[in-house]
Amino acid sequence: MRRFRAILIWSALAVAILVPLAAAAASPLLQWRQPVYIAAGFAGIAAMALLLVQPLLVGGYLPGLASLRGRKVHRWVGVALVAAVVIHVGGLWITSPPDVIDALLFRSPTPFSLWGVIAMWAVFAAALLASLRRRLRLRPRIWRLAHTLLALVIVGGSVAHALLIEGTMETATKVALCVLVIAAFLKVVTDLRAWSTRVRRDEKRSTH
Repeated sequence: MRRFRAILIWSALAVAILVPLAAAAASPLLQWRQPVYIAAGFAGIAAMALLLVQPLLVGGYLPGLASLRGRKVHRWVGVALVAAVVIHVGGLWITSPPDVIDALLFRSPTPFSLWGVIAMWAVFAAALLASLRRRLRLRPRIWRLAHTLLALVIVGGSVAHALLIEGTMETATKVALCVLVIAAFLKVVTDLRAWSTRVRRDEKRSTH
């Protein structure tokens, strides 16, 4: 029964990630796009998929990845998320530097650019905070609250960015992925009580 449950969970996660990618790959809009632009777009989709995986790892919801082990994988997925964002923005920069500059300066007329840039800086801030956590000697509760707030900005900004933009992603699968990302984030925040003053054992271990 446990093995069947594990197969079901991993299969559901695979479907949630692969179906939007497959739908985007079949988009007719790709026929008129440069390879660099296509790579940048799929890097953005990959980043959304990683946002779904991240809270599942933290919460220990994925079979075979216990809480502590899942947190270690969470760090590596965080690195992959940063890389995906860099590729996404870098590819767009190559194809259209003026648009990216306008977006970075918050003067782009398209609302989705604003949310995308906000989410991007939040991703970089979360990664920087994680890398400096021990050097700054942050208390577990402060770290948890700060990381959760940044994650909230990342999820909110990324979802708004994805929903507002009309690109290669198919609408239904895009909405479904966004809903799953929000649901996973809310579940882990609720289950782990990020606002609690109590420090969990696994957090104590991870700081040493």
